[in-house]
Amino acid sequence: MIQFWELSQLKAEQLSKIMRRAETDIRDLLPLAQEVADRVRIEGDAAVVDYARRFDAPGFEAKMLRATPEDFAAARAALSQDVVEAIQAAHENIQRFHAEQMPEPMWFMEVQPGVMAGEKVSPVASTGLYVPRGKGAFPSVMLMLATPAVVAGVPRVVVVTPPTPEGKADDASLVAAEICGVHEVYVVGGMQAVAALAYGTETVPKVDKIIGPGSSYVSAAKRLLYGVVDVGLPAGPSESIILTDEHVDPRLAALDLLVEAEHGPDSAAILVTHSREVAEQALAVLPEYIAQLPEWRQKFVKTVLSNYGGVLLTNSLSESVQFVNDYAPEHLEVLTKEPFITLNQIKNAGEILLGSLTPIPTANYCLGLNAILPTGGFGRSFSSVSVMDFLKRSGVGYLSLEGYERLQGVAATLADYEGFPAHAYAIRKRNEILGL
Repeated sequence: MIQFWELSQLKAEQLSKIMRRAETDIRDLLPLAQEVADRVRIEGDAAVVDYARRFDAPGFEAKMLRATPEDFAAARAALSQDVVEAIQAAHENIQRFHAEQMPEPMWFMEVQPGVMAGEKVSPVASTGLYVPRGKGAFPSVMLMLATPAVVAGVPRVVVVTPPTPEGKADDASLVAAEICGVHEVYVVGGMQAVAALAYGTETVPKVDKIIGPGSSYVSAAKRLLYGVVDVGLPAGPSESIILTDEHVDPRLAALDLLVEAEHGPDSAAILVTHSREVAEQALAVLPEYIAQLPEWRQKFVKTVLSNYGGVLLTNSLSESVQFVNDYAPEHLEVLTKEPFITLNQIKNAGEILLGSLTPIPTANYCLGLNAILPTGGFGRSFSSVSVMDFLKRSGVGYLSLEGYERLQGVAATLADYEGFPAHAYAIRKRNEILGL
């Protein structure tokens, strides 16, 4: 049954569940994440292989952990040309967009005469990209992760992705990795993949940073291992809000509500509108649209729309916008009469797609924007994946004699005040040594 709520009538516990989304699931999985992480840290490849046999491929062996050049060649041969061309076309847009994000490699400014301050930008030394598989294939996720990593100049980019039942990496994901220029792909998924990247095993390398979306299991593992490794932005189960006013065609709103709902049972998808007519008409056509999906995707959608998703009726557009800002969705579609005006009121969202001709699928695949976005309300403080996730900044300073003479007294005075005598001594003794 598709849930229908009126915001003014929601009980506190109902609103809390909507806002939390899959957060409860993630918290409940932390003990399991600890168990898996401990096994991988101690047993290495043996633990990774055991989990792969249990959950992914019964015949999995350690020698299958890394995709070989032959696997890449076979993957390209197995894909139809139109799929390869689509991956290439999407890559071009994604690469062009992310190239524009690159900052200057170094900059300086003169704070005052003789006082120079600036920054040097460098890529992280290594990064692990988590590309999920589930029951589908996600070459688009590979493109969204590998493209900015390569554009940023990361020296070592490795990928982990769950095996098929045959113990192989997905063909389309391998082709997408190759198109991006990434050739180090490990066939491992789930909590064990995150742990392997965090600690390193005999085969899977330890990395400095892990980025990529995943299920509640993956999110729990990343949360647990925060501090052992940089786990990047919180990118968990998919979620979306379709924000409308009374001018939208309800059929479009209903269609787009299904997009993120079909990802999995722990996803969230909400149609938010102040128009009762839009809400009722969308509810009326949703069963017909759901029926057009394969049965296993229908199950996902029905679960989502009866659990963390549904249709929410508010009293006004401003109240709808306030709900959006409180919720901070991963994906936001703005289907209002004047979407650019509405845009000015949106404060929290991973991505904001304007108008009925910019549906979520275009951004997920080929618009150029990065579709790896903060979930679980973290859009209030995190941004989408970009080249910045693969770069770090080092402050760079230089003082001439003039600049040093301007600052030495200030530094010594503040060091005295804060109770750091070595700081102050380093200044005053330097003056004595240098005869200043």
